[in-house]
Amino acid sequence: MTHDQLGPIHNSLTTDNLRGVTTEREIPLRHASAPDGLLFASQGEDHRRWRELFSTHEFGHRDLPHHERVELSYRRLRTVAAAIPDARALALSAPALSALHEWAGPADPGMATVASIHYNLFLGSLLDHDHEERDLEPWVRMDRIGTFLCTEAEHGNDAVNLETTAEYNRASRRFVLNTPGPGAAKWMPNTSLTGGPKDAVVAARLLVDGRDRGVFLFLTPLSDERGHLPGVSVERLPHTAGAPVDHCATTFRHVTLPHSAMLQGDHGRLSPAGEFSSSLGSSRIRFLRAIDRVSMGKLCMSGYSLGATRQAVAIAVRHAAARLTSGMTKGRRVPLMAHRSHHEPLLDAVATTYAATLLHRSVVRQWEAARETERAEVDRLVAVAKGWITWAARETMTTCRERCGARGLLLTEGIAGQLAANEGTITAEGDNKVIWVKAAGELLMGGFTPKPPSETAPEQRSLRDGTHLQDLMADVERIWHERARTRLRSGEARGNPMARWNGAVTPALELVAAHAHRLAGEALLEGADLTAADEAERVRDLHRLFALRQVAAHSGELLACARLTAEQVRRLPDEIERVVTDLEPHALALVERFFVPENLPGSDPARLAESEPNAA
Repeated sequence: MTHDQLGPIHNSLTTDNLRGVTTEREIPLRHASAPDGLLFASQGEDHRRWRELFSTHEFGHRDLPHHERVELSYRRLRTVAAAIPDARALALSAPALSALHEWAGPADPGMATVASIHYNLFLGSLLDHDHEERDLEPWVRMDRIGTFLCTEAEHGNDAVNLETTAEYNRASRRFVLNTPGPGAAKWMPNTSLTGGPKDAVVAARLLVDGRDRGVFLFLTPLSDERGHLPGVSVERLPHTAGAPVDHCATTFRHVTLPHSAMLQGDHGRLSPAGEFSSSLGSSRIRFLRAIDRVSMGKLCMSGYSLGATRQAVAIAVRHAAARLTSGMTKGRRVPLMAHRSHHEPLLDAVATTYAATLLHRSVVRQWEAARETERAEVDRLVAVAKGWITWAARETMTTCRERCGARGLLLTEGIAGQLAANEGTITAEGDNKVIWVKAAGELLMGGFTPKPPSETAPEQRSLRDGTHLQDLMADVERIWHERARTRLRSGEARGNPMARWNGAVTPALELVAAHAHRLAGEALLEGADLTAADEAERVRDLHRLFALRQVAAHSGELLACARLTAEQVRRLPDEIERVVTDLEPHALALVERFFVPENLPGSDPARLAESEPNAA
């Protein structure tokens, strides 16, 4: 193999280019400052604002002790607040909140976390409930920081069973907020004194005359300039491996709150006289309505992961194009990108990241447009997307970290720290496995009907046809749906609901994964139709690579169900090889559409190329 045979991308990556001579081929759009195009067509102004802000020196990496990093996150939070034109509009807009998270996550995971809590979970909860007579300015101006206290030490994903109580006294017209035991401590919220005075919305069980009315939210002052308020106890928790945040365990001892502290709406109201009313008969549904912001939070966590993933992929591909290593001819040095073993996993990462971004755009649009009767279905879609996007982010960022060698381990390079912080998105706003188990049950028993198989014989269809590949992914979805349904109906575990579900849950989770893959592929293929002809072909190639990987992973099932022929199964590796070859010359141009700035931590390929021992 000669240097020329390794691909046209290498023709521009000479030693002179690496010394700063820029050619049209080298890294187009490197200095572009206005995200646009397929991935950023919606909320373009928001993406431009946040890209510009988080590209400044103020948001560069700092090697600081943990407590100083936490303090820095809060200072940066106030910088973000000053850049927001309308905090209320931000909190009420899923596209705007998602855009903020996509750029804040890679810039500073700690700041992004406290921003998500303040604007989505705290301010968003206030806005979602009756608030006409509530002064929101202290939190809009960031005079006080808001936090959200729901999860308890012994109640995480079963938060509907939480134990914290808010007992109403008709005579005084006040609530008494109380933590009944250690297991009811609010666990991991950012309730320390770091960052300044704080307030919280606290999820607590409403008791009126001894009767449990279910869980509602209560606006609760936590601290002022002098310290925590009487009855509020806060204990710092050990540092986590991810975002630097002041995680704490928080308890309340007979804290009195005014009647106005309860966040009220149609799902539940309590008059000053103590008369309770609700439009919903189920206390569980009332609780879910009260914490509805957690669903918006899933969109935020997906956006947070997407931004970090795009940064990691851009860094890794730029590094692969700039870093020289040994070629196949003595004395000839070539970019890492010349080696199939190096660029193939990166191209998979590019394809997955495009698919994940476009899936997220689709889900956000559906969330914004959903009517009340469609809310349950869209909530499930949000949960499925959050699980798939954040898990895919972990896998993709791990690949990128490895492809950058030892430098990829440095926090200054913008991958390793974000990879660790991404673990928080997998757990936050609903643990991925738990929300997928819930989604699996709904797909099996909630009226979901898989797409029927194509009537065209497999041998008459091409593995290069995007529509056929989508049909094959739908076949995978249907296969796992049928298997899970069969397991659920099995007579072996009749009379034992736990045994029946345990028998069905594994194929049911495969169904959820197949569902997510199909939807992501669909969003990617549809995206190709929205771009100019030259870019559209590259996006279709990304779709082919993404879909072929999914088809290859399930080729045995597809062959057994006569959805693929034996010859097509044998040809799958060659088809993947073909599309990888087609995509390799365009890798840099594709990641430049992520608009990752050079001065985000670690995004400068020249630094990555400096004296790093690396073998292809």
